[in-house]
Amino acid sequence: MQNKGLIRILAVCLFLACAYYLSFSFRTRQYDRKAKAYAEAQATVDGVVNDSVAKVKEAFFYDSIATKKIWFGNTLKQCREKEINLGLDLKGGMNITMEVSVPEILDALSGHNTSENYKNAIAAAKEKQKKSGDDFLTLFFQSFHEVAPNAKLASIFATMELKDKVKSNMEDAEVEKVIREEVEDAINNSFNVLRTRIDRFGVVQPNIQKLAQSGRILIELPGIKDPKRVEKLLQGSANLEFWETYELSEILPALAQINREFAAMAPEAEAVKEEAPKAEAETVKPEGDDLADLVENLNTDSAAAAANQEAQIAEYKRNNPLFALLNTPISENGQASRGPVVGAYVHYSDTAKVNEMLQSRIAKTVLPQDVRFCWSVKPVDERGSYYQLIALKAKADGRASLEGDVITDARADFSQMSAYAEVSMAMNAEGARRWQHLTGQNIGKCVAIVLDGYVYSFPKVNDEIAGGRSQITGNFTVEEAKDLANTLKSGKMPAPAHIIEESVVGPSLGREAIQAGLLSFLLGFVLILIYMIFYYGWIPGLIADAALVCNVFLLVGILSSFSAVLTLPGIAGIVLTMGMAVDANVLIYERIREELRCGKGMRKAIEDGFKGAISAIVDANVTSFLTGAILAIFGTGPIKGFAVTYMIGIISSFLTAVFITRLLLEDYCKKEDAKELSFTTKLMHNFLQNIHFDFVNARKIAYCVSGVVLIFAILGLEPHLFGKLNLGIDFSGGRNYVVRFDQNINTQEVRANLDKTFSATLEDGELFSLNVITYGNDANQVRISTNYRINDESANANDKIDSLLYAGCKPFLGENITYEDFTTTESNAEVGIMSSQKVGPAIADDIKTSAVWAVLAALVVIFLYILLRFRNFAYSVGALVALAHDTVIILGLYAILWKIMPFSMEIDQSFIAAILTVIGYSINDTVVIFDRVREYNTLYPKRERKININDALNNTLSRTFSTSMSTFVVLLAIFVFGGETIQGFVFALLMGVIVGTYSSLFIASPIAYDIQLAQARRAEKKAALKK
Repeated sequence: MQNKGLIRILAVCLFLACAYYLSFSFRTRQYDRKAKAYAEAQATVDGVVNDSVAKVKEAFFYDSIATKKIWFGNTLKQCREKEINLGLDLKGGMNITMEVSVPEILDALSGHNTSENYKNAIAAAKEKQKKSGDDFLTLFFQSFHEVAPNAKLASIFATMELKDKVKSNMEDAEVEKVIREEVEDAINNSFNVLRTRIDRFGVVQPNIQKLAQSGRILIELPGIKDPKRVEKLLQGSANLEFWETYELSEILPALAQINREFAAMAPEAEAVKEEAPKAEAETVKPEGDDLADLVENLNTDSAAAAANQEAQIAEYKRNNPLFALLNTPISENGQASRGPVVGAYVHYSDTAKVNEMLQSRIAKTVLPQDVRFCWSVKPVDERGSYYQLIALKAKADGRASLEGDVITDARADFSQMSAYAEVSMAMNAEGARRWQHLTGQNIGKCVAIVLDGYVYSFPKVNDEIAGGRSQITGNFTVEEAKDLANTLKSGKMPAPAHIIEESVVGPSLGREAIQAGLLSFLLGFVLILIYMIFYYGWIPGLIADAALVCNVFLLVGILSSFSAVLTLPGIAGIVLTMGMAVDANVLIYERIREELRCGKGMRKAIEDGFKGAISAIVDANVTSFLTGAILAIFGTGPIKGFAVTYMIGIISSFLTAVFITRLLLEDYCKKEDAKELSFTTKLMHNFLQNIHFDFVNARKIAYCVSGVVLIFAILGLEPHLFGKLNLGIDFSGGRNYVVRFDQNINTQEVRANLDKTFSATLEDGELFSLNVITYGNDANQVRISTNYRINDESANANDKIDSLLYAGCKPFLGENITYEDFTTTESNAEVGIMSSQKVGPAIADDIKTSAVWAVLAALVVIFLYILLRFRNFAYSVGALVALAHDTVIILGLYAILWKIMPFSMEIDQSFIAAILTVIGYSINDTVVIFDRVREYNTLYPKRERKININDALNNTLSRTFSTSMSTFVVLLAIFVFGGETIQGFVFALLMGVIVGTYSSLFIASPIAYDIQLAQARRAEKKAALKK
């Protein structure tokens, strides 16, 4: 192999890079263990851990090291951004897909137009959206032109809202452009509001991203404790307001009086609090403890001096309970700073105490009646721990001076006179009038911009502003200016976001998923290692195993470098990749065995073996990668995670098999004591060797067998015979709940009671479906699926369903299980709802459409690739027929067996992922055979085509068996030990391996032969006619 030195250097660099990124995961886990150990030590009394105290202490530990550089110059937060992330199905949390309602945005832009043309166009677009993949705007414009061919869009959208952008004489193309920009702005505004709201949940590593579908936003919140609070906050309307402010000097006397009264109220309580640090001083402090750092800085002379300084601090806190928390900006001579900031530097853990004091009975009797206090939305320090408190002034009715709906535009600009960015905003006529009055009354003071109760900015008013156009200046960076402009535009128009898909996984189920996933991974890994040694001998087997270990290390390292999310299907993807990674080594080893049987020496056999195998390896990996890419494009959530893992695994397995395996083999050959390798064992020496089975002549029997199986599969899909396919809620819409009981229960009894409970609340003509099955290996856990009132989008819809679910399950729960216990997501919850999922009808239709397109796209792409590579229509048709054959049989099996099997066999996104993976696997097998057929046609052009095909099939039979067996064994390990969550998914893969292997041997190649035979006969006829 040429350039071995360069390859070694690149390999070492690649592995070092992977080790670097993986090290962040190990480092963060190390600090997580430290935090847990510290919290338990601090919260343990008489051998019992107080969970609530432990949570506070754990948060304190993380806060104390927030700015400490813990690894390669990175803080803990920065390390978390670089580590490999666990998906919600592995650590628990909430996954939400929200949709910003484009029809409602259009309604606002049109001035709530009531014309028949507009209403009919909206209705027609909604109907088209159910069957089309186009965005709603495109469908609306199409429908409008169909409904009113002679009407102009400007007649609908030349409103006060868009008076500066849409004129009555504008062409439709220009209006469409404006409307698209406005809708995109509205969606961006909603995204900005949601992102800010999510930041307030205090979730570690939240994820929010806009999806390809217009108006859809994906939100992932790991470890969320209160899903109902999340639902409420995320779906609330954005509330933008402009408030007058108080100067600190105006309310400082009142704050001082509140401070004095609270100091006088609780001297004994404060004394007790001062004893706490002394008791805690005997326990282990975390690294980088803020209090410890403070004491060390003050300890310039002696321990006595430090103790004296600490006593002074404690005395100040005792005498100034409010000011000690607020850090009010007051000069040494007692003068208040200019501006509305009353709390300049308040730690987030103290905000609740400050709120309690300022809302107390004492504060209400002292403070002005129109004062309101709001916190800054962003922290003022690098670590993100300290916030400002702003004093606002309300109108006589208690409301803000100006609402945000008067904003018509806002953007970030650059001033020629300053290096900083500024924000320009424009208002409508009513807003401009009120804004002029507001600014005129507050020259020299600040006006606060408040969104959802948090202050985003409080610029100072320099002059009265007329005309409604203003510039907000300050030391804004470009990003800060853009954020403020987006905030201002958030009040521009109503763009409500609704939850259309939601899933909640409890921490208990997440822990179990991790254990099951790791067990299946380790078992599958060990089985592959053993199999390679068993089949190819000690040294070749160990070399292949070393390449496999490198493959897994490389795969996980690349995932970590991309900050990819590892899900349970992703773990299945890794294990599946291991099984398929063996294929490249098997192809190489089988070619080396063939070269050895030809009498070549070991070195020459290895060299020629790699040369002979590379074409098949490339083709097989490319086709598999293409199906993975299609799955990544059309899939969402965990399925996209599976696709990404699968694709990266294909790349890493190719690199390790082609380069690492070859380097190790060639290094072995150079050893003086190197033994001749046979690449087999005594037991497997003659296994599947010298086979002369006539696959071509047997094709008619195979066609008949496949025909019979296909007939049964198609009959299985007939609803009147076996019933409909068991569509999951991904495709049908509905809710799924995994509920755990404290005793074994009968699913039929649970179903009957739930049916009775739900039915009692139905209105006339209202229908619903309900299904209850055992979930997992234990009879105390069930999965409940229903589409009961799935169209109900009211704020308390989920609460109503949860209440009915609790009422229906109550007879089977313990007497002490309350509604709160049943619905909690606390980490120690072992009874009740373990996970839940909701998919609305709209997104279910979209998922079905995407699934169909994904399968069709995979078939078309593979057809074209094979046509490109083999330059013969026959190979593409043979492969396509074999893939269709596999897909229909697996669908039929699911239709027939889903009522019989003891695990879930739903047609959902996971099933489509399995189908596409089966397509990739099957075509992988087929391409290897086609590659050998092409090779024999080149070597023996005059030999009968039938002989070449039979030889190709027989000579690759050993490779087909090895790859199929290794993949099947690995999948079996996942199926048995991987947990109930992915059993249906893995079952489809198992069936796909069996059916795919059969079709590549008995369907794809024989059909290609028949087509080539027909082509040859047609060519002969044409030649005869020419003569």
